[in-house]
Amino acid sequence: MPLVDPVTMSSSAIVKGAVAQSASTTKATSGSQGTDSTTTTMSTGASSSLATLRPVHIKQTLAAQTVRHALPAALTALYLLRFDALVADPVPVMRNALPVVAALQMTYALLCLPAAGEPASKSNRKPRPGEKKKGGDIGSSTIITALLASVLTSVVTPFLHFAMALFGAPFLTHGSHTFLCAAHLALLTFFPLFYVHGVDSAAWAAVGGFRAPLDETFGGLVGGLFGAWLGAVPIPLDWDREWQKWPVTILCGIYGGYLLGRILGGTLFWGKRF
Repeated sequence: MPLVDPVTMSSSAIVKGAVAQSASTTKATSGSQGTDSTTTTMSTGASSSLATLRPVHIKQTLAAQTVRHALPAALTALYLLRFDALVADPVPVMRNALPVVAALQMTYALLCLPAAGEPASKSNRKPRPGEKKKGGDIGSSTIITALLASVLTSVVTPFLHFAMALFGAPFLTHGSHTFLCAAHLALLTFFPLFYVHGVDSAAWAAVGGFRAPLDETFGGLVGGLFGAWLGAVPIPLDWDREWQKWPVTILCGIYGGYLLGRILGGTLFWGKRF
């Protein structure tokens, strides 16, 4: 028979049960507070990572500014000069143009953009009078970064090919057409981003969520993707034009959207966010 406290008229077993229940409630409350604190910390960390992501500054050297303004003209001339041949036979034209576009993008990245991990202030700072510029390590680092960006661009190309197929591109036929179109899209839009951001997860989360600040690299991505989507509009129209065949208008939209987004992102909308 359990003992009964003559003062409280309650048994010791009941008292022990109440104490245990109180302790478990306190532990659960503290655990919930700890979880909320951890969640708040993670949310704050993500917000701070997003806030610290800055738009990319173009180098202020004469060579960088020259290449920066010459690249759109070179890409436009390349596309217009080969447009008739592109309409006649898209595959060889896109395949032969790919190394030229890669060389132009590589030159643009090496001369104009800060490499991943390179401080923007260091890349933009001009050497003081009498100071020797230590370019050996920086030069080799930028070349390695450009090569890694090229590898990552090659890796992302099949995924863009698959994404185009999901959006209605021919999958069982015109495989080479779609793959080369995806390669041009990756080289124009993703290569500069891989060069400046590397594999920084916070930066790519902002880019993938369209929360990164606009600059020439991110603006080129937005413009290229939007241009590719807009370029599909004339294909189903019943105009019976030779240039409506796949993927001529898509490629036109990619190049036009990339150049427009790159220019607007680097000038009028620089630093702004969606």
